Amino acid sequence: MASSLLAPAKPCCSPKAPIPNRLPSPSPTLSASRFTAAPRFAHGLSAAVKTNPSARRLRALARPIRASQLPRRPDYVPNRIGDPNYVRIFDTTLRDGEQSPGATMTSAEKLVIARQLACLGVDIIEAGFPASSPDDLDAVRSIAIEVGNTPVGEDGHVPVICGLSRCNKRDIDAAWEAVRHARRPRIHTFIATSEIHMQHKLRKTPEQVVAIAREMVAYACSLGCSDVEFSPEDAGRSNREFLYHILGEVIKAGATTLNIPDTVGYTLPYEFGGLIADIKANTPGIENAIISTHCQNDLGLATANTLAGARAGARQLEVTINGIGERAGNASLEEVVMAIKCRGELLGGLYTGINSKHITMTSKMVQEHSGLHVQPHKAIVGANAFAHESGIHQDGMLKYKGTYEIISPDDIGLTRANEFGIVLGKLSGRHAVRSKLVELGYEISDKEFEDFFKRYKEVAEKKKRVTDEDIEALLSDEIFQPKVIWSLADVQATCGTLGLSTATVKLIAPDGEEKTGCSVGTGPVDAAYKAVDQIIQIPTILREYSMTSVTEGIDAIATTRVVVTGDVSNNTKHALTGRSFNRAFSGSGAAMDIVVSSVRAYLSAVNKMCSFVGAVKANSEVPESTSVQTT
Repeated sequence: MASSLLAPAKPCCSPKAPIPNRLPSPSPTLSASRFTAAPRFAHGLSAAVKTNPSARRLRALARPIRASQLPRRPDYVPNRIGDPNYVRIFDTTLRDGEQSPGATMTSAEKLVIARQLACLGVDIIEAGFPASSPDDLDAVRSIAIEVGNTPVGEDGHVPVICGLSRCNKRDIDAAWEAVRHARRPRIHTFIATSEIHMQHKLRKTPEQVVAIAREMVAYACSLGCSDVEFSPEDAGRSNREFLYHILGEVIKAGATTLNIPDTVGYTLPYEFGGLIADIKANTPGIENAIISTHCQNDLGLATANTLAGARAGARQLEVTINGIGERAGNASLEEVVMAIKCRGELLGGLYTGINSKHITMTSKMVQEHSGLHVQPHKAIVGANAFAHESGIHQDGMLKYKGTYEIISPDDIGLTRANEFGIVLGKLSGRHAVRSKLVELGYEISDKEFEDFFKRYKEVAEKKKRVTDEDIEALLSDEIFQPKVIWSLADVQATCGTLGLSTATVKLIAPDGEEKTGCSVGTGPVDAAYKAVDQIIQIPTILREYSMTSVTEGIDAIATTRVVVTGDVSNNTKHALTGRSFNRAFSGSGAAMDIVVSSVRAYLSAVNKMCSFVGAVKANSEVPESTSVQTT
């Protein structure tokens, strides 16, 4: 008996077969458990199998299910899903995630992340809030044109591209202008439905709110959009009967997805699961729409609430990479997806189309471009998620990994190829470096590669070995930066205990002219930043400054992150409140010299701010009579 229990089994979350989206639908005569993940114990003891027939049979049952046996991603139809066990993953990293303070990303960074989300297998990408700014509209449009028309993966998956809008024609026009270029465009519109929001924020009666929601959903459909999502904001605190009524009305108006947001993270899992079940049971016409969840993490229950919603009947789950988002963030994609993958049998056989081997890469990319790094103990993607320091744990891991690991690092793509493959150094040529970039999932143009390769050679001359982390830091600093307005030519700083810290900075202006500034400060970074301000002469406030070492060792590359604000208020509108706010801009820089790294980060943030101000000014010069479409 004991030997049977210890028999080897494949990792519960690491089937060797291709991802589910490539596989045919299950026969209706087979139970859902036929398609669930393998047993919990993730690592085997080969000796036990050789000596025990029962163990051998258990291993056979635990083998990964082959491609021909697993369900595939159903064909996309906006208001229904061919397989009742399939769950759509709606990623809002580029919209709700970017609302995190200081998480402003450039259009180029958003496009890179959108490409990676498509590779990850996300069903719907909410690319932004187009009405918030001209820059956001352009970014969503670019994603719709490129990512929304490019098949990825073996199954040729093309994600839906979605734009958020409030329930007004201007917002909906902007959203449609941005997403209409995609093969599968979607408009996501919302209005508050809780009594506290209707009374104090909207100052409208429930009847007025229903009329607005119905009219705006119908208007979105009239533009030619056949995929419209509606969200009753603060549904978790809304009256149930009113929810059933307004949801039924928007279904009649043409809504294909009903998103139920726990806007303030107020509900408990059993409450939220009950809400989804009640909506499914009591909303007129619900059979003609998909129920979705959107859970905030204010009480740390976003993932639990999302899973409770899925178990109760929701078939679209709204999440973000690393759980980033407003206030305490959102449900984390990696947590929700891996929970379904590992414990799907307890959720009725649910599955997703996510290729989990892209999770680590996507997480790192979002951290790099948003500037929001996850805590070491973050589930799934934290630095300590697969670390074992306790002596008891280490002993168990050495004897049998399944004692303390329910997920294999390979499942989320954590294994690094350079641990046993190509090691880059100063003698590495263009071909080897380019191959490394492809291996890491980065595709850049020839010109971008030449710019990057120059920086790579500078670092390789000073370091014996260039790691993957070094590569990613240099890529972010050289390629995925905002539009260059001011660029760094030279910086020289002196500091110490014998006198004042001084810095001289030479920048190249937009017209190509070189400008030099000199200043003193409390330290070399302070002096350098004052010298930059002296040249650029834009009122800027430094809100955050942090520096980390990319790798260990005295010769490590330093990555700096800053957050700045400037006098650019009244130009950006909050997606939920509609109010203008003073937007923060983040910047990152990388160099082996900490002062150079700091100046690069500061210039990155300032360039973002300058680009944003320029776009706003250009938009303000368009005559008021000009429509969003012609703009």
